[in-house]
Amino acid sequence: MASTDFKDYYAILGVSKTSSAEEIKKSFRKLALKYHPDRNPGDKKAEARFKEISEAYEVLSDSDKRKKYDQFGQYWRQMGSTPPSSGFGRNATDFGGFDFGQYGSFEEFINDLLGGLGGGGSTRTRTYRTTTTARQQTNYRPPSSGGFRTGFSENPTSSDKEASIRLTFSEAFRGVQKRLNLAGETIDVRIPPGAKPGSRVRVKGKGQFDSFLQRRGDLYLNVELDPHSFFQFDGDNLTCELPIAPDEAVLGSSIEVPTPDGAVTMKVPAGIRSGQTLRLRGKGWIAAKSGRTDQMVKIIVATPQNPSSLEREYYEKIRNVRTQNPRSHLKNMKL
Repeated sequence: MASTDFKDYYAILGVSKTSSAEEIKKSFRKLALKYHPDRNPGDKKAEARFKEISEAYEVLSDSDKRKKYDQFGQYWRQMGSTPPSSGFGRNATDFGGFDFGQYGSFEEFINDLLGGLGGGGSTRTRTYRTTTTARQQTNYRPPSSGGFRTGFSENPTSSDKEASIRLTFSEAFRGVQKRLNLAGETIDVRIPPGAKPGSRVRVKGKGQFDSFLQRRGDLYLNVELDPHSFFQFDGDNLTCELPIAPDEAVLGSSIEVPTPDGAVTMKVPAGIRSGQTLRLRGKGWIAAKSGRTDQMVKIIVATPQNPSSLEREYYEKIRNVRTQNPRSHLKNMKL
């Protein structure tokens, strides 16, 4: 490792050389929590910082590695390496300007640096992959959504968990307090007004326990609504079908329309066709940013199924005096 590549692991973790193992661990947890990929999705700088923190902790949390790091500084890794078969002489490699070629063997180098402590002793080589050891020590498992996985072969899981919650339209519109039993744990959940199909309600601290972060993840509730006899969703808006009588369609009328807040009066223009849609602005669903969406009212002209004798008589009169043929434009239609 060249001198320009030397990393001050103590500075990276914000501790001193005299810091205890517990102080180093405490600082690591604080920094890892801050730069954890789960908290910084897509942030490459935070990911790089997290790797650096993990690398520093890997070394300083291992008493043997820390000792070598303290003694040899930028050359600590070479202290744990297996000497090359050709020795240190003429085939020596220049490590950051340090001349290893002056030593006839690896043992000579060790003895010189350690003041003779290395004479005759064997060098124990221990191989670790960067950032892996720190994770294994804390049982860290990266998130399933593509988190930080360098050098980590285990299947990733997340401390967050999901569940479904079923609501009526009324509960979802007004908000409701629900008591749920999930995996033997009873929790009270407050569903805010305006939940709709596809909404996700986050309940902090009710997920799985994350031993790496030393806290529980979050619970995400996927909202499902029971079907309603009148209201439906069309995107963010509410929709409904409103039947009107033939005379109301022909002559126009002011009619009452149910909304989530109760009935309102809507004007139906004369000559409206079945299937046309009218808009009630601000009478739809609760929206966090816009207040209320709209309610779309689809008009359905309802034909009387059992007209009285008087109604039939008047319909016959209308037929006899009617001047418009609604199918006149189809007279010459063919393929």
